[in-house]
Amino acid sequence: MALILDFLFTPTYSTKTIAVSDTSTYENDDSSTVDAPSLEVSIPGFDTTIIPFVPEQLNLLNSTILGITTEGEDPLPDGIYVFRYSVTPADTTFVEKTIMRVEKLQEKFDQAFMKLDMMQNCDGQLKKQQKIYLDTVNYFIQGAIAAANNCATNEATMLYQKADKLLINFVNCGGCSNGVTFPLNFY
Repeated sequence: MALILDFLFTPTYSTKTIAVSDTSTYENDDSSTVDAPSLEVSIPGFDTTIIPFVPEQLNLLNSTILGITTEGEDPLPDGIYVFRYSVTPADTTFVEKTIMRVEKLQEKFDQAFMKLDMMQNCDGQLKKQQKIYLDTVNYFIQGAIAAANNCATNEATMLYQKADKLLINFVNCGGCSNGVTFPLNFY
């Protein structure tokens, strides 16, 4: 059986960690046949770092492991990450994936969503308008993720920034419209 490198991201639901699972197929089903497994990570706003990668395991990454902080776990930045898993010789045996990390934005969205009292019957039109607004924000978040997964980094960044701006507007007005509909300028 040939060596086929691959990995996937496992949700951690945390702003402080990224989980990368090795899903590679190793020669003779033995990962010990690979030499110098490493993960190169391009981090938004920081230098690219290369860290050891443990084959056939879940690799949990935090700010210290990625070289952003010297100790402890700080939230990781949102943005476009590029991961490259390689073994020696690295120039021919590797797999690379691009993702849009949105954990901080998702946390902000969750907080805004939880402020809605969906069970409240009074002022139903306002609640409906707020839900539509947050559905639109979620649409932009999912669009940013999809764009990054397809290496459309400019579109991913634009959609992320739009979702963030809409959330800031929503939070700043306290989720209310003051009788005015929410502005939805898509571009």
